[in-house]
Parts: sequence; C-alpha cells; structure tokens
Amino acid sequence: MQAKPREMVRQEEIFRFRLDRICDETNALCKLSRVIQWSEFDKAFGGFYSEGKGRPAKPTRLMVGLHYLKHAYDLSDEEVVSQWVENPYWQYFCGGEYFEHELPIDPSLMTKWRNRLKSGGVEKLLEETIKTGFQTKVLSQTSLQRVNVDTTVQEKAVTFPTDAKLYYRMLLKLVKAAKVGGLELRQSYTRLAKRSLIMQGRYAHARQMKRAKKQIKKLRTYLGRVTRDIERKALGRKELAESFASLLEMAKRLFSQKRDDKNKLYSLHAPEVECIAKGKAHKKYEFGCKVSVATTSKDNFIVGVQAFHGNPYDGHTLKEAVSQAERLAEFEAKELFVDKGYRGHDYEGDAVVHVAKRGMSKVKPSLRKWLKRRSAIEPVIGHMKNDGRLGRNYLLGKEGDKINAILCGPGHNIRKLLAWLLFFLFGGRLKIVFHPTN
Repeated sequence: MQAKPREMVRQEEIFRFRLDRICDETNALCKLSRVIQWSEFDKAFGGFYSEGKGRPAKPTRLMVGLHYLKHAYDLSDEEVVSQWVENPYWQYFCGGEYFEHELPIDPSLMTKWRNRLKSGGVEKLLEETIKTGFQTKVLSQTSLQRVNVDTTVQEKAVTFPTDAKLYYRMLLKLVKAAKVGGLELRQSYTRLAKRSLIMQGRYAHARQMKRAKKQIKKLRTYLGRVTRDIERKALGRKELAESFASLLEMAKRLFSQKRDDKNKLYSLHAPEVECIAKGKAHKKYEFGCKVSVATTSKDNFIVGVQAFHGNPYDGHTLKEAVSQAERLAEFEAKELFVDKGYRGHDYEGDAVVHVAKRGMSKVKPSLRKWLKRRSAIEPVIGHMKNDGRLGRNYLLGKEGDKINAILCGPGHNIRKLLAWLLFFLFGGRLKIVFHPTN
C-alpha cells in the first residue's frame, strides 16, 4: 500500500524535539536535503505500490534517503539503519520531523524495496543526483559535451575458487539435500572429503603438488559417486527428481568442467560469477562482472553506470553506456574519450570517439588537453571501490549486480555534492581542525 503524504501539524509536541531546532540548517547535508526534488520519487515509484492492499508503506523519501546515505558512506543495510537513529542530520535528510529513538524500518525492508524497483527503477536515484548537480551548479551543460567512459570489475562476495573447495562444498550441499528429502545414500563421504580437503591444503602449502592433485582427484571421485547415487535413487520419483534437478545440474557442470573451459562455475551460491582478467599486476584475475562507468570529463560527475554480464569486450559496451548517460542526463554528447580497449567499438552516434594515447603528437593542443583528462576517470573508479560499495557486491544474482552498480553512481555524486556545499559553507575555503594528541 502506498504511503500517504504527511499532513502539516501546527501544534507541537511537548516531549519530542523538532529536528529543525536541533540541526544546523547551514550544514551541507541539510542544504542538500532542501535541493533534492523528493516529490519526483513519489511520482516515479507510485506505480510499484497497490492502493488499499497491505499495510501502509514507508515514506518514499525515507527509503531513497537511506540508500543515498548507504552508498555515500559505504555502509550495509543494518549499519545505515542503526546509525540513522543516532544521527539527527540523517533523520533530517530523510524527511523526519521529530527526533526518533527507534529504528525507522527493519533492515530487510531495504532489500525488498530494491527488488521491487529492480535496476530500471533505481536509475531514478542516479538521475536525480544529476539534476541536483545542475541546481547546485556543480554540473553545467557545457560539462556534458565531453564524456569519459571506462570499464572496471565489480567483484562478487565469493571466496577465491579452487577445485578442492568447490568439490567439497558441492558434496556437502548434495548430502544435506538428500538428508532433508529423506533419501538414504549408500555412503556420504563427508568425513573422507573433509580429510582430503585438509590434506590438499597442506600438500599445496608444502609445494608437494603431485600429492595435492591426488587429493583433488579423490574429492572429484567422491562428488561423482554421490551424484550418481542420488540420480539412481531419484529416478522414477517425480517429486525427488524435481527437487534435486538444480543441484544435480550444478554438480554435473562442476564435475565435467576442465581447466581451459569457458563459462566455468566459480561459486555455488553465485553461479553468475565470471572470471575477468584486466591485466593488473597485483591481481591477475577478478571474479564478478564487468561495469561500465561514464563521467563528465571536466567535473568527474557520474552520468551513467551499469553492469554487463557475459564478460563482453570493452568496445561492445560503449553504445549502451552512452545511451544510458544521454537518457538520464538528457543531453547529447559531442566527444567521447576512451582508452585503447575500445578500439573497434560499436557506437554509431553523432559524437566523436577519441582513443587516448594513440597519435597524441599529431592532435591539436586543445584536444590533447582533453585526451589527457581521460585518465581522470581512473580515480573516480577508485573512489567508488574504496569509498563506495563497488569494490565488493553482496546483493544476490545478476539483478543484484546491476542494482549495486547503479547505486554506486549516486553514492559518488552525493559525496561530490556534499564536498561542494561544504566548500561554500566556509566562504570558499575548507577549514581543517587539528585535535591535540593525548
């Protein structure tokens, strides 16, 4: 059921404190809360609610504000809700009238809200931060003429995949499912598999690789035996066959995959994870999905971000990345600056695509300046990973990858807007307060 707009109450309560009297209205977060057009979210998300059914929904501003704060300060759902109770400025930002001493929502409600909106709905949060950038003059129309585009990897919250761990975990899943389904196995191999996993780690640590490979082969054998045992006993029993279908399919995929195969299974709870090599010296492989980021070349303001599955070539993501940015920011780019990974791209628009570090000596000095600015997107991605939540994604499935990637964009923009408002709060210069040491 959709939340009803709060009516103005003229009579104040005696035992509750109004937030506008507690908070300093010149605070950057308070200023930002008055600039954002919160009513736009009610119009955009009204279709996701059913009128007259279920309990009344939480205010849209509260849910949007909590997601802004979560991704701006790199917090989990539980942390942002608990800190909301302690911080009157956060309550003011989320549209509170009086200081509250109880949790505004159950943290699980944030997951349900995201799943209802999906990736198409959460793009509205990024769109409003772009509009707020225009209102605060952090962003100008001329800044949108030149856009930097690059890709990175959004890693999934999975352990580093090894054959031994995957075989062992898959074996435990099958044995547990058989126990729940009342299926009596000939032998579970859980005790032997655990010993083989321990010994494989010891042998690998001691660089005794032949012995380590022998233990991996044992684990694979145990997995094959349990898989075939379940298949035989579930044959002809329709209910059991349906309940074990997904697990058996995953077990067969894991059992048959080889070292050099494509589309391998790297995680049991996140089978959509892909192995991506970006040529980093400190990290040869990353496990997650590819994410495209589009920023303004002048101001490093994010105007587009989205996740791609299937590990596509960088150049084949340019068309969708630019179309998303132009749709959200309502502009037409004139120049696009990319790196060498975009050679042979699929973009067919009117903008000119400049590949950095190719023929730099032959270009005009004015264009060379903007080609050098292409690398400015790299620290933006670094801030999204270290200060935001792009470095490790905990949301479930492919849709969770898309939602988390999109929400990292408004999180970065909120940090830039707050820094901009804080800069003007002190008359054009930032004041640094040094605290005396004990």
